Order: sequence, then structure tokens, then C-alpha cells
Amino acid sequence: MSIVRYALSGNFKNFSNKLDRISKETGKSKLGLMFNFLHCFMMIGSGYSDYLNYKLYNRTKKEIKEYATIKTQDKFYEIVSPSAYKDFFSIKANFLRNFAKYIDRDKFYQGNLDELKEFLAKHKEIMYKPVNGLAGKNVKKMLTKDIEDIDAFYKEINSNDILLESYVVQHKDVSEFASPSVNTVRVMTFACNGKSEIVIAMMRFGNGINNVDNFHQGGVGCLVDPETGILVGNAVDKDDNVYECHPFSNKKFDGFQIPNWDIIKKTCLEAALVNENIHMVGWDVAVLEDGCTFIEGNRRAGWDLPQVLYDKGRKDIMNYCLDKLNKENGTNYKV
Repeated sequence: MSIVRYALSGNFKNFSNKLDRISKETGKSKLGLMFNFLHCFMMIGSGYSDYLNYKLYNRTKKEIKEYATIKTQDKFYEIVSPSAYKDFFSIKANFLRNFAKYIDRDKFYQGNLDELKEFLAKHKEIMYKPVNGLAGKNVKKMLTKDIEDIDAFYKEINSNDILLESYVVQHKDVSEFASPSVNTVRVMTFACNGKSEIVIAMMRFGNGINNVDNFHQGGVGCLVDPETGILVGNAVDKDDNVYECHPFSNKKFDGFQIPNWDIIKKTCLEAALVNENIHMVGWDVAVLEDGCTFIEGNRRAGWDLPQVLYDKGRKDIMNYCLDKLNKENGTNYKV
């Protein structure tokens, strides 16, 4: 998708309505905001959601230039996580196989009918996932007792290329925030020359109703101190609502200690070295009673949530990573 098509691919009516609200809140004219949006688009390639999520209408030119938009991410990830190796992570069945050492759950994918029946008989709750899906779209939790026609279900999952997984039982302290969803830690690692490090850590929580914790599916996110695994500050959602406590459970975010943080760090830093061609990965980690497990690894982890949580652009992190690659390879990459 071209950058122009991307920028204009959102819901203009919704964008216009939100500009009306912003105009009232800020005292800035709607026409002025529209021109400001076009200026941001020309300067950094921002789309409707970028402009709103990052409050670019309140930023200086210098601040705006620090934001990583989809245009920036496309350039960055083609350097640090080339699309030539995307199937290693993006195809969920491949990911489960390639990182089996770090994954503790049962799965069914492209097996025969008898194997499906055996899988369903073993599990009361399962996750239903499109093999090549993004942002939690069409992912759902299912009770196996509700599958009345197994033959028809078998045809459905094969025709839609669906992966089934046994449901992850998360740590009770994490479940207290939002029990309907597995609430995961997003750990973004960078690896170069056989060494890996955590560059960003966040935790996502479901809204207490949905079965997924994704930011784009109604979830909320909060920053994590990468050294200690302690949540820092308040959580936010996609609509820029800020929460001191979880809106469903009323459990406070700031100061919460993620259980088993040392194990989570060790696991992510080790897994980051598995594929030397992929330098940056966003790991989605479920916290278990006695450790952790990967839900998935994202070769192109989004930058909208971290930039919203930091309340500033984080191209500096991208350039920090590129500087390390440049030093190693004699290149001159920059975003």
C-alpha cells in the first residue's frame, strides 16, 4: 500500500468528527487542524490515526519528526527484520515449530479428523487463530463442548487455514486484572552480533470482556521497567483513555510486579538469537505460575502503543539499533 493510500485509508467521517472535538478542546479551528494534518502527512507520512493517537496537533515540528509512522516502520523493518524471512515468524504454525523450546501448549493444525477429535477431547477451552492473522483479528476463545458438528468444524478450520491451540492458564496475579483474556507482556528485543537486549517492554490487558488483550481489540497497555518487570504509570487504550486502575477489575497498574520477570527476560533474550537474520522481534509472552510461554513473535511489532505510552516519538530507539548494525556492517542506515 502506498503511503498516500495508507494515510487516506481510514474513516474520514470519524476523523472529521474527532477534529470537531479537538477543535472545541484546544480552541484551534478545524480548518487549521486539517492543514496541520496535511503538513504532518507531508513531513513524516502520518495517517489519520497517527495524527490523533500521537496528538500531533499539539506537537512542535521537532517533536513531530521524532514519531515513527507506518512509513518509518516500513523502512526500519526492511533493514532489521527483512521480509524475505517473514514466514519464520508470521506464519503461526512455523513460529510454534521454530520456537517449540519456549512454548508449553498443545496445538492442532492441518491434521486429520481423528487427530482433531483427540485434540478436542483433551481440552475444555481452546484458542481459534487464523494462521496468518494480525492484531488479534478473528482470534477467539472457544469451549469445545459448544462444537456440535465436528465434521463441519473440521471443514471450517481447513478452508479458513485456522490453527487451534490449548488455552494458556496464566498466573493468578495477572489473571486478576482481566480474567477472560490471557494478558501478555510485549517485550521488544534487538539482537546484533550474537548479543541481544530489551529495548522496550509493555504489558497489555484485555478490557475484561473480550478474549484478547490486543491494543487494537479494546485492550489497554502500560509501560514496564525492563530491569525490574514493574509496571510504570497508568494504562491507556486506543481511544486515548487513561486508567490508573483496570476499568473492569479496578486493580491498580502502577507498581505491579510481573511474576517470574527474570525468567521472562532470559527467555526473550535467548530466543532473540534464534534467527540471526531477524534483529528485532516483539515477543508476546504469557506469564505462567512457574515461568512463561510465548504466544507469538512479531517480526514487525507496532510502535503506536509504545509511542502513546511514552507520550513522545521513539525514532531514537530505531536509530540506536541501526547505529549498532552500521558499526557491525559498515553501513549508514538511518530513519
